[in-house]
Amino acid sequence: MTTTATASKRTGGGRGARDRILAAATELFYFDGINATGVDRVASKADVSKRTLYKHFPSKAVLVEQYLAHLRAALPDPREAEAEGPRARLLSLFPVPEQGVGRMRGCPFHNAAVEAAASMPGVEDFVRLHKLAFLDAVTDLCREFGADDPVLLGKQIALLYEGAAALSTSLDDSAPWACARTTAAALLDGSRSA
Repeated sequence: MTTTATASKRTGGGRGARDRILAAATELFYFDGINATGVDRVASKADVSKRTLYKHFPSKAVLVEQYLAHLRAALPDPREAEAEGPRARLLSLFPVPEQGVGRMRGCPFHNAAVEAAASMPGVEDFVRLHKLAFLDAVTDLCREFGADDPVLLGKQIALLYEGAAALSTSLDDSAPWACARTTAAALLDGSRSA
């Protein structure tokens, strides 16, 4: 075996390195935080050298952006949720997580916006575009539901979603999700003229 082949085997480089790096970053950034997770730790968890990591992701900011892009691609569009009708799809935005599964971490996009705080402008832009797309999807569902003012209702439901994610994280409690779901149902019930 050559020295290069030995080094590649030891560091986990080669095929699949990019996917392993992204998987490691996804787990570490979400559960431990972006600022608390250095590229050394991501490379170690992915079983690659820092050189390999930087070959695929030239900076930590690029890695964070790709982490968010990866998450966004994996998230279902609320308009396509497997629920019967727009009301059920809107309420499916508020699942009540089981307690004891681990610490509540909230919305990874919100977390990234807070952690990027002007140090990673590309991340801030990415988060803003994601949140605006989410708001558009919710508003489309409100329009499909037949709300008298779908734009206002969309903003209210998006605000409930953001609030539930933030408060459940701060309290490490799933109760805000249940409260938000009940509030969303009440908003939906009152959003159409008789």
